[in-house]
Amino acid sequence: MSNVTPELRAAALVSKAWPYEEARKLLKRYPQIASGGAPEKGHVLFETGYGPSGLPHIGTFNEVLRTTMVRRAFESLCDVPTRLIAFSDDMDGLRKVPDNVPNQDMLRDHLGKPLTQVPDPFGKYESFAHHNNARLREFLDQFGFDYEFASSTDYYTGGRFDAALKQVLRQYQGIMDVMLPTLRAERQATYSPVLPISPKSGIVLQVPVEVVDAEAGLIAFEDEGERIVQSVLGGKAKLQWKVDWAMRWVALDVDYEMAGKDLIDSVTQSGKIARVLGGRPPEGFNYEMFLDEKGEKISKSKGNGLSLEQWLTYGPEESIAFYAYREPKKAKQLHLGVIPRAIDEYWQFRGNYAGQPIEQKLGNPVHHIHNGEPPAETLPVTFGLLLNLVGVMGEASKEQVWGYLTNYVPDANPETYPALDRLIGYALAYARDFVAPTLQKRAPVGVEIEALLRLDAELAALPADATAEAIQDQVYEIGKTGGFENLRDWFKALYETLLGSEQGPRMGSFIALYGIANSRKLIAEALARAT
Repeated sequence: MSNVTPELRAAALVSKAWPYEEARKLLKRYPQIASGGAPEKGHVLFETGYGPSGLPHIGTFNEVLRTTMVRRAFESLCDVPTRLIAFSDDMDGLRKVPDNVPNQDMLRDHLGKPLTQVPDPFGKYESFAHHNNARLREFLDQFGFDYEFASSTDYYTGGRFDAALKQVLRQYQGIMDVMLPTLRAERQATYSPVLPISPKSGIVLQVPVEVVDAEAGLIAFEDEGERIVQSVLGGKAKLQWKVDWAMRWVALDVDYEMAGKDLIDSVTQSGKIARVLGGRPPEGFNYEMFLDEKGEKISKSKGNGLSLEQWLTYGPEESIAFYAYREPKKAKQLHLGVIPRAIDEYWQFRGNYAGQPIEQKLGNPVHHIHNGEPPAETLPVTFGLLLNLVGVMGEASKEQVWGYLTNYVPDANPETYPALDRLIGYALAYARDFVAPTLQKRAPVGVEIEALLRLDAELAALPADATAEAIQDQVYEIGKTGGFENLRDWFKALYETLLGSEQGPRMGSFIALYGIANSRKLIAEALARAT
């Protein structure tokens, strides 16, 4: 992190914000850092993994983002250099044909082959893996992540894993002792940590193997009825993924890698295998998975999730980063309905940041989203208020929305408030697609009719430029003296009769923004429905 002051470092060393708690695990991993030392390799290595059988998704974003937050937190604790590797498991065999790609019959002809040996169904790259790897890099670059891309195929075929693969053969029985108790009986009979690539079909074989010569890297296996003796080096074999994960940790000396809660058992087994290989597993934690609106686990095959592209259609990047930061070990629903609140909470935290002492700043999500001080721009209206405004406007343009904003914000223009200008675009899209179809204004009944008449009269008596506070005082007074059992009933009536929704904004702010004359028209329309 740039501009790490002694004050910031001291606060970071005791901060309870989860990225700092995670980063301090790395200080314990390398006690020499406290006295100005560094790991033998000269840096601390962070890793995220990616399976290139599909396109990058919101889970990919979350994992790289959260890992980056821990990385930046660590950099504020000490001066040891860091690296982040985005590792693509592109030696994996193609297990099934994805539903969302063309040329599916062609792909079926290549099932079982390493993804870098499967032709690109889009016809743009030398293989399916190369296509998806390119998409991954474009995806990560889009968000400005600082990372180094690594290809499993390149590392296997280029010899980077040769020494570690020989160690796997030396410790073959020890690895089997870890893995076999975790497998069903029928799987135990055929399980092998090493998956040879058939010299005949090019398929990644799931067959028992015999270690012939660990020092030379030779194994034997049966392929189409023939005993084959073949090297595991130079890309002629790959490892089962739990063993592969452990081997990679050891070969690259990975210090930190997080994983989803669904991989807890895999982390445990891979950690044991890493120790069998003579290394130590990285630090990290298991984050919770996202749920859909019904509270069910999001599944790519079910298609019940929310894509990153969908989120970014209706909310800015900072809002999804904010949502990813909050409580990573708690299961959270991920659907379009959470976007408005995430936007407003992000801006609420951002507005608080400047006035906070350093200890609170380090616990503020925006500190981790922006790697320090956020931009100075403030937001004069909430996103929720914008949604209510465009909801009653119906079909509207940005220019028309800015016209209303001048009622509320004296210097309202896109040049002064560029972030607000972007949010207006998101609000128009969200209101058009999700708010407008649900709006249903009901007729006022009972005491609501008299209360609306009083509100209309009070608004008529106010000057056109009355403040939101002055309007809110009048609204509040009517609610207290208008015969309602409680204020909540009055506000609910306002939302349902004037805006057509069950929930709504602070009415003083809304009326000031929409304008007194326009708000009186809404009241007149509501009263007309009561007759």
